[in-house]
Amino acid sequence: MPLHHWDYLFAIGTIFAGLDAYMIGANDVANSFATSVSSKSLTLKQACMAAAVMEFLGAVLVGARVTSTIKDGIVKASAFQDNAGVQLLAFTCAIVASSTWLSIATRYSWPVSTTYSIVSAVIGVGIAAGGWQAPSWGWNGGKGIATIFAGLGIAPGIAGGFGIVIYSLVKFGVLVREDPTRWALFTAPIVFFTVGAICTMAIIYKGSPSLGLKELPKGTLAAAIVGSAAVVALLSIIFWLPFVHARVVKKDYTIRWYHFFIGPLLWKRPAPEDAGTVQFVPDYHVREVNELDGATGAPAHEGSDSERGDEKDSKIYETQQEATVNPSNLAAEVERHPIEGPWILPKNLFIIARYHVYPRIHKVLTHGTSVDIHELQRAGDGVKGSARVAAAHARAKQYPNDTEHLYSFLQVFTACVASFAHGANDVSNAIGPFSVIYHVWSSGELSGSRTPVPVWALAFGAGMLVLGLATYGYNIMAVLGNRITLHSPSRGFSMELAASITVILASQYGIPVSTTMCIVGSTIGVSLCNGDWRATNWRAIGWIFLGWVLTVPIVATASGCLMGIILNAPHF
Repeated sequence: MPLHHWDYLFAIGTIFAGLDAYMIGANDVANSFATSVSSKSLTLKQACMAAAVMEFLGAVLVGARVTSTIKDGIVKASAFQDNAGVQLLAFTCAIVASSTWLSIATRYSWPVSTTYSIVSAVIGVGIAAGGWQAPSWGWNGGKGIATIFAGLGIAPGIAGGFGIVIYSLVKFGVLVREDPTRWALFTAPIVFFTVGAICTMAIIYKGSPSLGLKELPKGTLAAAIVGSAAVVALLSIIFWLPFVHARVVKKDYTIRWYHFFIGPLLWKRPAPEDAGTVQFVPDYHVREVNELDGATGAPAHEGSDSERGDEKDSKIYETQQEATVNPSNLAAEVERHPIEGPWILPKNLFIIARYHVYPRIHKVLTHGTSVDIHELQRAGDGVKGSARVAAAHARAKQYPNDTEHLYSFLQVFTACVASFAHGANDVSNAIGPFSVIYHVWSSGELSGSRTPVPVWALAFGAGMLVLGLATYGYNIMAVLGNRITLHSPSRGFSMELAASITVILASQYGIPVSTTMCIVGSTIGVSLCNGDWRATNWRAIGWIFLGWVLTVPIVATASGCLMGIILNAPHF
């Protein structure tokens, strides 16, 4: 029977589980698409639409139908002494502490680990309920608390190494050659095969917990991985190669997105006579050439046009923000449609709804997808911050747009797969504890080592996750991407692929890693390939790392204190 005398705990748990999922969307989903938006492969609105589809489908279709009650064995079930009410309270306190910390971190643009946040919260309530011996402090087969601290160095280090290897292959195999676009086209099928194999492994080992694909025989798994990669490579040869060849080699500006599906027929499609006179390939360059010292190629000195330009960037961004709040076009529309007579008249009600209420509601709902991420990243934290970002960008070479355009397709592909796997796996950071709360409350029984997760709960979590990215994800994207180092499609593709490989290996060997740590580590690795350690904004890296370190003690202390105070409070 439902524990109706504890309805308030279930209500609190539901509210904060929704908040936790919302903040996971704002803080964590940005990891999948921050590089794509920063490199201009996708607009913020396109990234939000892609994430909405991939995250939701990943969570609902192949999300975990069963979750670990004690969150991967961090705290033993015996800590709750067979008391269902204590377990209900514990996971309610855990989700409250985790969601509160994520809200604070997201507000101050800290890309923290959402996985470490909920694990730390469970550690805290475990100590409050069962004492210091309740958590598993050792390695514990890759599931103990020691592995949490090890992951702080393991994840960024491995991802950084893969980032260096992958981008070095791209850079020296394609970008620095005499005809980089030609080499990019030649090597594309091999790259598509590799990406297809890695993305398939990401789905099998990380992104389909309910399907049990990783339990299949090794021969079947190998055939599925190779077969999927071969299909992706074949499709790239049939459809992608003729499409991009027409765009970047023939300079056919009449090509539209739907021409992609006619594939081989594009080889014989004649280009217009004035092909090459119209620039229609997107400009992926983040910084203008004139922002550098023309003589040395180094960042301009203090007090130069570069710094004044960065100060101008900050003022432009502030002006844009003011315009967002008080748009002049809205004032003009209101002046053209004045309210005459009593406001209650139908004509005046229409004017109020159309020109006063609707624009403001629309602006609030779409603000998260209309923010200029690049201007926000360039503005930095004031003039000094903007100059620091510009100095890092100045030491990274920008390659031809035609070549970068080819890698934008690969970057979007890897971002979508990473987003799908993230939705399938990491939505459990919010819905896992909530499923325990719901199970205990609805059945009145202590939740065992494995707890069923209702599909409606996955849909609820996925919906909040998508809403978080669409409305507040820009606040985390602002400190990732170009704030760390200069981005481009080839760099972003290498970063995302390196992060995916790290996640796959970690899941295979039981090493706890965070997607946030993986993408930041791979970003550092790719940045080091510029040949100058100053091409990385190390101050931004330090700020991010501080957020990772502080997550564990802050969330564990908050959840433990909350649990202890409520559990031991005097009562009649």
